[in-house]
Amino acid sequence: MFGRAAPKKSDSTRYYEILGVPKDAAQDDLKKAYRKAAIKNHPDKGGDPEKFKELAQAYEVLSDPEKREIYDTYGEDALKEGMGGGGGMHDPFDIFQSFFGGGGGGFPGGGSSRGRRQRRGEDVVHPLKVTLEELYNGTSKKLSLSRNVLCSKCNGKGSKSGASMKCSSCQGAGYKMQIRQLGPGMIQQMQQPCSECRATGETISDKDRCGQCKGDKVVTEKKVLEVVVEKGMQHSQKITFPGEADEAPDTVTGDIIFVLQQKEHPKFKRKGDDLFYEHTLTLTEALCGFQYVLTHLDGRQLLIKSNPGEVVKPDSFKAINDEGMPMYQRPFMKGKLYIHFTVDFPDSLNPDQCKALETILPPKPVSQYTDMELDECEETMAYDIDIEEEMRRRQQQQAQEAYDEDEDMPGGGGQRVQCAQQ
Repeated sequence: MFGRAAPKKSDSTRYYEILGVPKDAAQDDLKKAYRKAAIKNHPDKGGDPEKFKELAQAYEVLSDPEKREIYDTYGEDALKEGMGGGGGMHDPFDIFQSFFGGGGGGFPGGGSSRGRRQRRGEDVVHPLKVTLEELYNGTSKKLSLSRNVLCSKCNGKGSKSGASMKCSSCQGAGYKMQIRQLGPGMIQQMQQPCSECRATGETISDKDRCGQCKGDKVVTEKKVLEVVVEKGMQHSQKITFPGEADEAPDTVTGDIIFVLQQKEHPKFKRKGDDLFYEHTLTLTEALCGFQYVLTHLDGRQLLIKSNPGEVVKPDSFKAINDEGMPMYQRPFMKGKLYIHFTVDFPDSLNPDQCKALETILPPKPVSQYTDMELDECEETMAYDIDIEEEMRRRQQQQAQEAYDEDEDMPGGGGQRVQCAQQ
């Protein structure tokens, strides 16, 4: 049948043990077992690359009826000798890709088309400081950045001939497993990038290195990006430049992402699409009317004034429609502008001023007590305080008193209770 003498039987159970299925497992059971184990052990997910390779090899053999029959009858040695076309094993990442239907990526729903070889590069994130005026009016900023690009001379191969050798240190995996002993009978297995090949899995001879990139496969270039900040954008909003991050061989280039960081404004505060503005009135303005000019974020001058006869109370608000922030991607629509009024009262008044005010202000409430009853009351002296400072001082005093009380208790200043050691 094969044109040569059949070899002796050898072990024919190892592949089944790798997949964790019995020898009489059906094809559907083989598929389920391979799918579960391959996703778990995929190198891109931090799995063991050697285990991943063994899983692919076992599934390739057992999923092919002819190879499976040879393996069941004569064992693994027969396949290595080339019987039944089983001598050359396929790339484990190709098997993984074809198993999940290709095109969609190394993982179901993933974005890479060749597993490890088409991994996605990291995104580069930069903060971008902007003023509230720039978020209101919109702006553009040109920024110069350095990034790695594939060497044009060797097309990202790193060598003059385009050839490379599998790294002997990591066997082409790009990383090695290291074992650390944490204690008696306790070990930790860690995956570390290979220092010999810089996690590429390949090495290039010194004579064959590209003269432009020196074998690094990439060179540094400067690029100017124009970042357009649109009207109404928010603090922490992201502006993305797809595929502009560092390039690397066999890698889908990541994105450059700018994250807006709004600077604090001395007058305006923003909440969503609304603006808040602080303004202080004198007592005369609050009682007798006011008008003042507000300079908006786009330089326009807004005349703000009270209604005739209106009294503005402390901590009150007024709202102006369509003078807030432009709405993102709908710049002709705006939120509201809220003006928060505080009133600056005079520190004191002389007797003449008091009498003058009493003639025009509403009269004082009539006292409910007779002069005799008032003479019997105890007179007190009230003084001004900073209530926040007063509360802070009281808390410190209470904490000090509690500490002193603890020190005065028997054993308070001595040894504390200690846990008994077995």
